[in-house]
Amino acid sequence: MQEKFNRICLVVLDSAGVGEMPDAAEWGDAGSDTLGHILERRQVSLPNLRAMGLGNIRPLKGLEPVAEPIGSFGKCALRSNGKDTTTGHWEMAGIVLDKAFPTYPEGFPPDVLERFVTEGRLPGVLGNVPASGTEIIKELGEEHVRTGKPIVYTSADSVFQIAAHEEVVPIKRLYEICGLARRILDGEHKVGRVIARPFLGSNAGDFWRTENRHDYAVPPPERNLLPMLKAKGLDVVCIGKIASIYDSVGVTQDLTAKNNEQTVEQTIAALGADTRGLIFSNLVDFDMLYGHRRDPEGYAVALERFDIQLPNIFAAMGVGDLLIITADHGNDPTFPGSDHTREYVPLLVYGKAARGGVDLGTRGSLADIGQTIAENFGIKLEHGESFLAAVAAG
Repeated sequence: MQEKFNRICLVVLDSAGVGEMPDAAEWGDAGSDTLGHILERRQVSLPNLRAMGLGNIRPLKGLEPVAEPIGSFGKCALRSNGKDTTTGHWEMAGIVLDKAFPTYPEGFPPDVLERFVTEGRLPGVLGNVPASGTEIIKELGEEHVRTGKPIVYTSADSVFQIAAHEEVVPIKRLYEICGLARRILDGEHKVGRVIARPFLGSNAGDFWRTENRHDYAVPPPERNLLPMLKAKGLDVVCIGKIASIYDSVGVTQDLTAKNNEQTVEQTIAALGADTRGLIFSNLVDFDMLYGHRRDPEGYAVALERFDIQLPNIFAAMGVGDLLIITADHGNDPTFPGSDHTREYVPLLVYGKAARGGVDLGTRGSLADIGQTIAENFGIKLEHGESFLAAVAAG
């Protein structure tokens, strides 16, 4: 099959859900609506996302539908059993999980920590609670410096995070114990990611996390979109935390980006390079800084900032490029707690040579995105229904 598009750029607005899924109550998320509730609080200026068709997906306050959107639009369900980062992203690559990755709202069990301490030759651990990474180093960082005990914590995601001061636990040693934790956390305790979270500073008032974070992910099943594209000699350019989510399986280039601004810059740079295949980006701030921390105003400002940058992404696209914007789950900043929320996610598709104004409806799975990309490059995934024919002109 002849390719309709030379490159597909997939941008994930991490956690930007568009309303509860039918099973939301089973997850404790009845009534959640990330974008809907943010837009209800004040007028949020999103003219470019509106032009793409965001307001055509469903009624959103202050974001009226447009008669002739430049993009195609719809929403995707998360078919997998879960609502975390790894689950959502894996589903985009055609992996549908029947069993959710384990989470630990009460902390990790004693036998896991005892083995970690013993085999790691550690003086013990601090924390073992769900927490914000910046807050827990303020709370326990000074005790960690005094005792040498690493700080272990988790979040709403399936993660085992280890925070340590770089002058107390050198980076090489931190990575070593994270690798140990990855080996220990198997079977029923196979979390999606173990994450090294190093920090510096002299006291609780000025501790700060460094850029030496490192993720140890569960390798995805081999038959997924990324390695299948790579096997065909195509580029798989990953930006931000994308490579770590897939344990670098199938990745041909990993571009560092620590926040939304850097992710957009790297995406534009990647569009300017001579590549053919997939560019895959994640805008982490929506989830990390504003969803989990329940900051709807910060979320709104970040959405406005991304909207301002969208024309720069459009301008960097070639005639043979297709842009797909979506999310991996919800994280309603107006909702109780700090957990992700079980929501539909937006689907916006734009290309200079693609059809606009197509209502793609409610897709049964995020895997539809992966299947669309796969079909474009002559690949077939196990899960998902392609919408390539609907958006490819001619």
